[in-house]
Amino acid sequence: MITELRTINGGFATAKYIRMSPRKVRRVLDQIRGRSYREALILLEFMPYRSCEPVLKLLRSAAANAENNRGLDPAELVVSHACADQGPRLKRFRPRAQGRAYQIHKPTCHITIAVSVLAS
Repeated sequence: MITELRTINGGFATAKYIRMSPRKVRRVLDQIRGRSYREALILLEFMPYRSCEPVLKLLRSAAANAENNRGLDPAELVVSHACADQGPRLKRFRPRAQGRAYQIHKPTCHITIAVSVLAS
């Protein structure tokens, strides 16, 4: 999939092993997918979710990659691809009654965002 993203006329950025559930990150990504770069920035600034912080940082990185590597104007960019895939789960143990221990899963995710110029 990374090779497909490299052929897009724009930029992309990937963040791996983010300590959040991919389901909660997808809730935010669904809101910005298909929107303009500026509109997505405004949305992410004011959304009340914890997952907005890494997504905002990643969106800015993707736009900077498009600007520096391809010479594109950030005002013309659109969020063309945004996905959150499941990463490895961290397994921890929580002590319970009578000497038992329960396994606790701490999810991680890999977030990918691509921005490109809207074909007119």
